[in-house]
Amino acid sequence: MNFKDFKLHQDIVDGLQMMGFKEPTPIQQQAIPFILDNRDLIACAQTGTGKTAAYLLPTIHHLMEEQTNRESVNTLILAPTRELAIQIDQQMEGFSYFTAISSITVYGGSDGAAFEKQKNALKQGADVVIATPGKLISHLNLGYVKLDHLRHFILDEADRMLDMGFYEDIMRIASFLPKERQNLLFSATMPSKIRQLAKTLLNDPAEINIALSKPAEGIIQVAFMVYDKQKLPLLEHLLKAKHIGSMIIFCSRKSTVKEIDRALQGLDYGIAAMHSDLEQQERENILRQFRNKQLHVLVATDILARGIDVEGIELIINFDVPNDAEDYVHRIGRTARADKKGAAFTFVSEQEQYDFANIEQLIETTVIKANVPEYLGESPSYDPDRPRRSKGGRKGFKSGKKGKKSKS
Repeated sequence: MNFKDFKLHQDIVDGLQMMGFKEPTPIQQQAIPFILDNRDLIACAQTGTGKTAAYLLPTIHHLMEEQTNRESVNTLILAPTRELAIQIDQQMEGFSYFTAISSITVYGGSDGAAFEKQKNALKQGADVVIATPGKLISHLNLGYVKLDHLRHFILDEADRMLDMGFYEDIMRIASFLPKERQNLLFSATMPSKIRQLAKTLLNDPAEINIALSKPAEGIIQVAFMVYDKQKLPLLEHLLKAKHIGSMIIFCSRKSTVKEIDRALQGLDYGIAAMHSDLEQQERENILRQFRNKQLHVLVATDILARGIDVEGIELIINFDVPNDAEDYVHRIGRTARADKKGAAFTFVSEQEQYDFANIEQLIETTVIKANVPEYLGESPSYDPDRPRRSKGGRKGFKSGKKGKKSKS
C-alpha cells in the first residue's frame, strides 16, 4: 500500500514525496480512511508510529476540499507541550508545502512580542491552530479567537495532557466550539480517564488500537541495582569510562535535572539541562544544538520522552525508574532509531525495584543486571517483590543504606 491509494489531493502527495514518505505505517493505514470519511476517532498509538501524519494528512485534504471561512479557525490541534506543538507545526509545513494552507502555533513561555504575534494571527484567522491548552485559554478569555466555524478538533497525546492536569482546560476549550465538528483523539495509552474524555467529546467514534511496541531489538538494555547515594557517582563513572557522542539522561523531577546538571558541568562534555523552568527560546536553542551535535548530553524530564525526534542518540540513561512502565518504552525509544544500535541503562534503587519489575513484565524481557564498580561499595540485590516506593518517590541520591552486594 502507498499514500496514493488514499486518493489524497495531489499537492499532498507531492509534499509526501518531497519529504521521502513512501509507505504508510499501520496507524496511518487504519486512521486515514476513517478521518477522510469524517468519522470521529479514538486511536491508541505510541510515539514513533506515525500518528501525527495519520491525522494531519486527511485533515489537510479536508481543508483543500472544503469551502473554509478564512477569517475563522478551521482546525484546532491541542498538544501537551510546546515542543510537541512545534514539531506538529514543522510536519504541517512539510505536508502542506505545495498548498496555500496556513497554520500557527500558540504556546506559553513566550515574551510579550510573541503573545502579540499570536494574538494578531488568531484575530486574522488561520486554517490550523496548534496550541497548548493553557495558552489558548489565555487568548480565548480575551474574546478575539473565532472558533464558531471550526470543523476539526484534534487532541494529540491526550493521556499526557490529562496527566498534566489539563482536563478542565480541554473541556473549557470544547465549550467554545460548535457542536457539529469532527473530533479526533490520539493517545499513547488508554486508561479509563481517556475513555471518559472520549465519551464526553466524541460522537460514535471509530476505535483503533495499535499495540504498544516492544523496545527495538537494537537496544542493549542494562539495569544497575543501586542505593540512591550511588546514582550520581555511577553516572559520573559511566560518562568517564567512554565518550558517548549523543545521550539523554532522564529524570522524574526537574529538581533532579538541575542537580545533575550542576554536578556534571565540570566534566569535559557539552551538557545542558532541559526542564519546564527554561524560557522557550532557551529550550529551542538547546534542542537545536543537541540535534547539531554541539551538545552531547541532555539531562531532561519526561518532556523529551515523547514527541521529540532526534536522530543518532547512542545512549539513554534512566536516572530514575519511571512510575509508568509505558514511559520506559517511550524513553528508551529515543535511541536505536532507523534500525541503528543503541543502549539504555537504568539505575534502580531499592524503592524502585517494584516499578522496574512491572517494566520487565510489560516488555516481556528480563533486563541484564550489571554490577556497580567495586569502589562504589555494596549495592542492593534485586528483589522484585520489594514493597512499592511511596508516592513521595526518590529520597535523593545523596542518601542510602548499606546492604549486600548484588550477585547478578
